[in-house]
Amino acid sequence: MQAPSKPAPPDQQATEAGSAMRPVRGALASLSLAMLLPALGTSIANVGLPDMARALHAPFQDVQWIVLAYLLAITALIVSVGRLGDMVGRRRLLLAGIALFAVASILCALAPTLWLLVAARALQGLGASVMMALTMAFVGSIVPKAQTGSAMGLLGTMSAVGTTLGPALGGLLIAHFGWQAIFLVNVPLAGVALLLAWRFLPADQRGANARRPVFDHRGTVLLALTLAAYALAMTVGRGHFSVRNVALLLAACVGAILFVRVELKAPAPLIRLAMLRAPVLSAGLATSMLVSTVMMSTLVVGPFYLARGLSLGTAVTGMVLAAGPLVAAFCGVPSGWLVDRYGAQRMGGAGLCGAAFACLALALLPASLGIVGYVVPIMLLTASYALFQAANNTAVMVDIAAEQRGVISGMLNLSRNLGLVTGASVMGAVFAAGASDIASARPVAMIGGMHATFAVASALALAALAIFALGRALSKVGDPA
Repeated sequence: MQAPSKPAPPDQQATEAGSAMRPVRGALASLSLAMLLPALGTSIANVGLPDMARALHAPFQDVQWIVLAYLLAITALIVSVGRLGDMVGRRRLLLAGIALFAVASILCALAPTLWLLVAARALQGLGASVMMALTMAFVGSIVPKAQTGSAMGLLGTMSAVGTTLGPALGGLLIAHFGWQAIFLVNVPLAGVALLLAWRFLPADQRGANARRPVFDHRGTVLLALTLAAYALAMTVGRGHFSVRNVALLLAACVGAILFVRVELKAPAPLIRLAMLRAPVLSAGLATSMLVSTVMMSTLVVGPFYLARGLSLGTAVTGMVLAAGPLVAAFCGVPSGWLVDRYGAQRMGGAGLCGAAFACLALALLPASLGIVGYVVPIMLLTASYALFQAANNTAVMVDIAAEQRGVISGMLNLSRNLGLVTGASVMGAVFAAGASDIASARPVAMIGGMHATFAVASALALAALAIFALGRALSKVGDPA
């Protein structure tokens, strides 16, 4: 009879555990950078638009396409690249996406004309869409299920850091090195992300007898055109709808109908529409879009209300506007811990309740409370959003089959982007209607517009809470266990 083996000494066990954790930490570091870069690419370009307009001798309306081309590429392609990652390998495609983002950043800095810069920004947006679609998809394969919330919270923190860091870093770089530096700064960061991803992300697994995957080209093209038409309809004209906007919306509706018909007949559809019958997924996508629309209210209303409603100076306005992103940066990881500790469903509901309460406060509190009456609800709203995002992403992604993680991650990011795009247009229109004489910029008009906007935002937050509760109830009915 063989004697039982002696357990390893405690110090050896600790060493082995530390060795096992190092690849996970390295993988999370690479994913964190891959989440930070797209957010930084979005926020850092805005601060450089005036300098680029002067340097490239272009009118400001045309220079807006530097931002729009990036956002359109992400919105139109994020689901398709997520599906492509599921088929050809997520590690392989993520490495290509990071490399493309770096090369496109160099091309942006070297562009001699506006439209070459816009084209390079579209390429950069393609690289960003790959990173955004695949980072969350990797979490399920590298992080234990019980720690999914913490990982999602970390990724949310890095996205908030990129958004917060962009304007300040961009201003410093332009002041010392010129506008080209806001693109070149991405290159070393992407290089580090590429090295970490190459070293620590798990290799793609393909069976020896696996069949060649079939890619849904027709569905991909239709979805990209449909999303591009919708995004353009929501952004062209800055909320002032014209015949062009209506035509783009109609094109998006026709495209959506054709996409559904193609997907129902496709042998290997881009999106399996039957998946949307799952209550957790469908409710998660709907609530993500609604809450992102709500969050866009702060970006639409905040600058006008603070500068013209409360008559604050530019420096003070900038500091107040930074409060929200800073809260998001600090709340991401604790939010993930709360999700792991108390459950995604409970924390998701808590986040939506906090968001609805914060919007009601912003809609009802008098302007006489000044900065405090604005900042405190905004901090609550942002913290609630961070908690909801960590909970919702965890609830949707935690039980998804490995071969569907890329496309579902892409759909989650798409719902967020569509919410932001819709919010910029719809909430801008509500603010303008509530402020009636916005052109004269009277403080009372700004205050009225702010109250009207957040009254609508509170209704959207309550609608999101109702959808979230319904999805939770239906999921319990479908799974009595």
